[in-house]
Amino acid sequence: MGKGVTSKASRRTAPPAQRRQQLILATIRSIASHGLSDTTMSSVAKEAGLSQGIINLHFQSKDRLLLETLRFVVDEYRTYWRSALSMEHDSAAEQLAALVGVDFEKALCDRDKLAVWFAFWGESKSRPTYRKLCAERDRDYESTIRALCQQITKEGDYTVDVDAVARGLTAMCQGFWLDLLVSPRKFSRDDAQRMCMIHLAAAFPDHFAPPDNPAPVAGKHD
Repeated sequence: MGKGVTSKASRRTAPPAQRRQQLILATIRSIASHGLSDTTMSSVAKEAGLSQGIINLHFQSKDRLLLETLRFVVDEYRTYWRSALSMEHDSAAEQLAALVGVDFEKALCDRDKLAVWFAFWGESKSRPTYRKLCAERDRDYESTIRALCQQITKEGDYTVDVDAVARGLTAMCQGFWLDLLVSPRKFSRDDAQRMCMIHLAAAFPDHFAPPDNPAPVAGKHD
């Protein structure tokens, strides 16, 4: 996401929705560079190439700007998530593989956005508004993953601990997000996705391909 300073004309004529998104993206960059507590109206204005007055016009306060930034990344993630769920899939295995893929989409698994997620997760214990938004995302994620694992278990007549498989997968995804944030040169999105699929192949061998080719199989082998 390049910084680029906007022209004087675009500063005057940009529609409100476009301006708000511009400021939210600048806030994401500021949080990634300075952290949540050191992100200020001034740092956001500098990132956006705009005046603090324009930020005040659209968000009124730093708290509201930060809340809307969290809501932006939550909504963006949910949009990708629901899109993957709504696609036509031949099996629960394909649907689960598609959801794993969402976690490592380039647009979502961007280091700046990962920094934002971890910054807000870190503050969520003491900030009810942050906690509510983060909890909604986590609750939907975990319940959907568990339901798909449960369906695959029934289809394949597996003897597995569904909760352990589902919780293991969600923990891996979040752990790999942290790896991608702190060690991007040693670990890639492809590495992360492949390891998640290895986990699923170990739990559901009739529904997922072997680790060296971790794409989902359409259904149980006869």
